[in-house]
Amino acid sequence: MGLKERPLVHAIAGGKYWENQYKTFYAKVFVPDNDLEGQVNNYGFRAPLLLIFEENKMSIDAAVKFSDEKGFTKIAARYDAPVVFVYPTCEGGWEQADVSLYQDLIEEISLYPDYEDGVVAWDNFFKKRFEGYFIRGAKFRADIYSYGKSADYVAKNLLKTINGEYLWGPGEITPPMCSMERLSVVPNVERKDIAVLSVRNSEEINKAFKDSEHVLIKEKAETEKDFDNFVKKYLMWCGQIQIEPDFEALKIKEETGIVEVKTSPDNESKYKDLPTHKAGYFAFYNEGLFDNGPVPMVLAFHGGGDTALHITYVSGWWELAHKYGFLLVAIDDHLSLRATEIMEILDSLKKRYNIDEKRIYASGFSMGSGKTWDMFMEYPDAFAGFMPCSALFPIRNNPWGLSLGHPRLNTNVSKPVFYSGGEESMLAELPFQDEESLERVKHIAKVNKLKKSFDVDFKNQGSWDDKVFGAAPDKVEKFYDESRGSTLTARYYESADGVVRTVFASVSGQVHECRKHSIECAWKFISQFTN
Repeated sequence: MGLKERPLVHAIAGGKYWENQYKTFYAKVFVPDNDLEGQVNNYGFRAPLLLIFEENKMSIDAAVKFSDEKGFTKIAARYDAPVVFVYPTCEGGWEQADVSLYQDLIEEISLYPDYEDGVVAWDNFFKKRFEGYFIRGAKFRADIYSYGKSADYVAKNLLKTINGEYLWGPGEITPPMCSMERLSVVPNVERKDIAVLSVRNSEEINKAFKDSEHVLIKEKAETEKDFDNFVKKYLMWCGQIQIEPDFEALKIKEETGIVEVKTSPDNESKYKDLPTHKAGYFAFYNEGLFDNGPVPMVLAFHGGGDTALHITYVSGWWELAHKYGFLLVAIDDHLSLRATEIMEILDSLKKRYNIDEKRIYASGFSMGSGKTWDMFMEYPDAFAGFMPCSALFPIRNNPWGLSLGHPRLNTNVSKPVFYSGGEESMLAELPFQDEESLERVKHIAKVNKLKKSFDVDFKNQGSWDDKVFGAAPDKVEKFYDESRGSTLTARYYESADGVVRTVFASVSGQVHECRKHSIECAWKFISQFTN
């Protein structure tokens, strides 16, 4: 639901806290001090949602002491995350609480990137309204720690499929991990894939977990050690348990960076009145990648309401960087940046890494597709190719960048482009869905000097040679995605010089999303080109 007024935040030794009474639960949100600049490099997608179900309701002093002694404070500080203490409002406490408490709790959680002190201010871009103030956290990483009576509550109510308010609407909110200590009831385990941490429980109770797929049985909790070796691996993504990749075992290096950039004159974001501001990124590459000379690089831009780590993981870009051997750099909070500021980041990256300047590529999903188009329009010579997806974006009245007619915008520099969009998207991603999308495609056709004419009328789609993009392609290929049971249809268009540097693709059964299969198809095509 979201709070209508921002909660009052208190400073205490070791951090900050705020509290609130909701319909079915009380919450104390403790945010430990840390050395991270979390609003520049956002760790939220990978940060655990540490939910402490208090056996007995504690004061904030007792809760913070508990967090410190058990190790939760150190874990939270590593990810710029809060520790959330929960207790029922109903008479009788945990004994009378039911699954609605957990459903209500998850409804008050948000990962929207605008946050401070464990409080998210969610301005819903899609619905054009302010949703309210939420507890910061990833619903799909809810790690529940329970003790005695609260553990009994978890054992009776949460080891099953649970539906509620997911990321952008109704969906499955089943917790990925439940830690239960000192149980007095035999658990009812309906979901065998939920990770279980069983602490100080009897042999009879532990037998109930014998068919569970992910179990750690302990006589004594070692919170930090247990988190690192067991808990942090699990997330519940869209109802499916997933296990995080072990970058150390895969020999993948992960590095963060912060660049101080000059605020561009066209920047209308939160930085518009500052002469300079900080911009952050996450970089991923295979160990030893630079041993044999300069390497290609992909700049990746996340969707609106998402972060750099979101596009790194959900789209599968880290897997492609690992498989094909390139440097992946995901830019954080790029909606607050302009193309000129991205170029400053790029200059900094060239100094930090041995990058092949002839093989720099840009890609992005949704609002990140918009930023990719901005780079195509403003700085085409810096890139060897572009892989935007799931947003064609208006070329006139562009709310996030420069619009056609600005003297700096690209009207004649041909560049390789592989664009893909969802055929079932509820948003405008393909020309047959929206006239502004068609205008973007027409502009690309002009810049890339395509032989085929895109002189088609949006209102007269019945006469289109290609029912999705308008003009008939010179060649069509279909790539089946076994993981999703869908097909990417790639349409190849030849330029006047005889080179095929433009691919317009659509994906069957796809709504507004970014899929690994699609970006791998894009990479295989675009990576052929150099500056």
